[in-house]
Amino acid sequence: MSQGLRIGVAGLGTVGGGVVRLLASQADILEQRCGRRLELAAVSALEHDPELDLSAPRWFDDALALAADPEIDVVVELIGGADGIAKTVAEAAIANGKSLVTANKALIAHHGLELARAAEAAGVELCFEAAVAGGIPIIKALREGLAGNRLSRVYGILNGTCNYILTEMQESGRNFAGVLQEAQALGYAEADPSFDVDGVDAAHKLAILTSVAFGCPADLGAVHVEGIREISAIDIAYAAEFGYRIKLLAIAAKTERGIEQRVHPCLVAKNAPIAHVDGVFNAVVAEGDFIDQAIFEGHGAGRGPTASAVVSDLVDIARDNRLPAFGVPLENLVAHPLATMADHVCEYYVRLMVLDQPGVMADIAAILRDESVSIESVVQRGRAPGDVVPLIIITHDAREAVMGRVLGKFGQLEVVIEPPCLIRIETL
Repeated sequence: MSQGLRIGVAGLGTVGGGVVRLLASQADILEQRCGRRLELAAVSALEHDPELDLSAPRWFDDALALAADPEIDVVVELIGGADGIAKTVAEAAIANGKSLVTANKALIAHHGLELARAAEAAGVELCFEAAVAGGIPIIKALREGLAGNRLSRVYGILNGTCNYILTEMQESGRNFAGVLQEAQALGYAEADPSFDVDGVDAAHKLAILTSVAFGCPADLGAVHVEGIREISAIDIAYAAEFGYRIKLLAIAAKTERGIEQRVHPCLVAKNAPIAHVDGVFNAVVAEGDFIDQAIFEGHGAGRGPTASAVVSDLVDIARDNRLPAFGVPLENLVAHPLATMADHVCEYYVRLMVLDQPGVMADIAAILRDESVSIESVVQRGRAPGDVVPLIIITHDAREAVMGRVLGKFGQLEVVIEPPCLIRIETL
């Protein structure tokens, strides 16, 4: 056996603790598979689980000192955050000639290109399998297993918190606020859930997937982002009646207009495979010219799955498997044209909460007629004169910019008493 790979772990939270446990419990099989020992040589953290066995590795109070230690070959950054100490440690590790492994999607989405340039110049590796979809090896799949394909679209469920909430709303008939509170009590959602439920987490991951799938620089600013706060139990019920389920999807596609990147709730047909990915699970679908479609599903977060992804990167480094961080050498990354959301075309679900009185449908139909939007279905159940009732419209294909004008006009009607809800219908 050759000399062991000496690993320093910065950050001992949920994922860091999982990495420590995995390296210890799987030490023998990892050595057999790598031909060398994966040695936890050093750790650094502000706090850690007291049950972790840290008797062997050296302790550093300062993560920067760990990143500079000449007796460490690779630094695993599990601190989190796009900037601050996480970015400083990542930069210091590379500057000191150490490969960097991270699960930090915000860091890679914001600074991945500059870190990759620094790593390439230093002759070290930058690895981030754990940054997207937890235990699903999607970065490896896109970069290696599907390397012989021109990919046309990559999409999926990339946030387990949102998927859990939407699943529970579907199964229980409850509204968003109550299910969110339950998700927080179970530990599936943070005390401040904004990063998850507003789509930001999924957007970070999509920017990374887009770069790897299409060989372009990651561009978080190009991602259209919407969350799930406005989805109601009414929408879930009507979607089911029309033959759909509602999912928060992250979608990257090559179109005639350029690269399209968007995160938002979608109505997807009940018979689509991704419609049946429930709870905290993630799924990613890749479409290419030779594979047609490949589907990857698994745990998108959690101590074990994410630690497994981190260690898979360590195994690659131990085996000296050298691959470009984003699938192609940096000099071959191409800044493709970007498709604007205003030009996106699809069918739409629109929910209006309206006063039940004569003339409502005539006003709504006039707006749709004036904007040349064709209607596939309209549903308003029952009679409740003077009360507020839901009115559901399914459109035929329309441009996003046009639908924006339509919603603005709907919102100006006195009979519409809440902001209109629009959900795109996605053909998968």
